[in-house]
Parts: sequence; C-alpha cells; structure tokens
Amino acid sequence: MRVIVFFDLPTLTAADLRSYRQFRKGLIKEGFIMLQESVYSKLVLNANVASQVRDRISKICPSDGIVQLMIITEKQYSDIEYLVGNASGDVISCVERTVEL
Repeated sequence: MRVIVFFDLPTLTAADLRSYRQFRKGLIKEGFIMLQESVYSKLVLNANVASQVRDRISKICPSDGIVQLMIITEKQYSDIEYLVGNASGDVISCVERTVEL
C-alpha cells in the first residue's frame, strides 16, 4: 500500500515558513519521499500501518493550509499514467513485494 500526502501550505510569513519546514521535515523523518513538489509518498505494509502513519501525520500538520492524505494499493499506484514526463528511477513502482531487512 502507499500513503500519499498532498499539501498546500502558506509561506507568506516567517512563522508560515517555519511551519512548512517543520511539516516537510516531519514527513521525511516518517519515511516519505517526494514525488513532486508538495506531494510525498510512503510504502507501507498493510492498512493497519497506513492508519498509524495517518495518525502520526495528523499530529504534525500545521494549523493553516491544506493537507490531504490518500491510501492506495500498490496495484493502483503502478497504474499511474504519465501524460507528460517520465517516471523517476528512484521510486519503486511495481506490484511485486520485496522487503529486505
């Protein structure tokens, strides 16, 4: 499963910028990778883990702006169609599961 976070946060004041940076750093600390500006994705093992991630993300959300979260299956993620541009080589986008610990 994938957890995808979309956000649009204000960056007008110094306080806004600080909130933006803290939120972005929180996403990265949580293990999210940037797909494109203001869109981050994380691969999770199951719905329970996705729910836990959602709860942790909701705790670090800034009070202003828009933060949206979507949970999709790996199959749905692999069906993304690129209309312009190409897939980045640093993002895993296949339905096979390989977990190395």
